[in-house]
Amino acid sequence: MTFRPKYISFDCYGTLTRFHMSDMAREFFKDLIPAEKMDDFLVDWARYRLDEVLGNWQPYQDVIANSVERTCKKWGIPFDVAFPTAVYEAVPTWGPHADVPGGLSPIGDKIPLVILSNASNSQIQSNVDKLGAPFHAVYTAEMAQAYKPRMQAFEYMFDQLGCGPEEMMHVSSSFRYDHNTAKDLRFGCQVFVGRGHEPSSPFYRDIEIPHIGCLPAVVGL
Repeated sequence: MTFRPKYISFDCYGTLTRFHMSDMAREFFKDLIPAEKMDDFLVDWARYRLDEVLGNWQPYQDVIANSVERTCKKWGIPFDVAFPTAVYEAVPTWGPHADVPGGLSPIGDKIPLVILSNASNSQIQSNVDKLGAPFHAVYTAEMAQAYKPRMQAFEYMFDQLGCGPEEMMHVSSSFRYDHNTAKDLRFGCQVFVGRGHEPSSPFYRDIEIPHIGCLPAVVGL
């Protein structure tokens, strides 16, 4: 399948920017969580993060702090605000997956690239600057006053671009945050990047690629 969209929108953290939250949690909680239980702890934290973004918008630092506190409560361990604070402050320092700059560079001057991220305004540009390609626009949950997977976040992007989803391609490594909603909104094409964060689902993506280096071929470049 080759689809030439008017815009290509991307999730940022996890899809383009390498996400280090789990790495930081493994180090911080290593003396509180047994090694054989750490994966379960990280899954619970990821679920609480998702739950935190499903309601009304709140600052991203609160999303992190509240989700950590709820996870610690479930596991019966002390909550230390130093950990979510450290995570929030580290986010702008994170760089891209190795395949990202080379994968985006053949596309950026031919099809406008757009970020739609569950990020705060004060953080995201630092991460985008490290991606190695020009972006036409960068939109955040703070701007939209809603986090993905809520439709309001995507609708904000459509309004800003003056473009309908049927003319766009959306690229993400997450079904929970991106592709399930993108399917409901009827994007022209959905590309799932198999980063290993979530299992694949053929019902909520059109194309699956192992890394961003494959994306130019998807749009005929």
